[in-house]
Amino acid sequence: MPTTHSTGPAQPKTEAVRALMARLKDPALLADLLFLERWEAEPAHGAGSVMRVAQIRRALPDLAAAVRAEIAHAR
Repeated sequence: MPTTHSTGPAQPKTEAVRALMARLKDPALLADLLFLERWEAEPAHGAGSVMRVAQIRRALPDLAAAVRAEIAHAR
């Protein structure tokens, strides 16, 4: 049976999320920020994912815009 190796916690891909995460300690909020990044890079069209990202965007519109801009620039 193959073994799986943990790579540790997910790391942010954008500077916008990286900067905010450095100031936060709430694990649920950190998970939301990483989810937003993943979704902006590769949207999932399930109802739950769309609702979750919509909530995050409403709560943090400037961050969401910064993440979208960074991801678009990287492409």
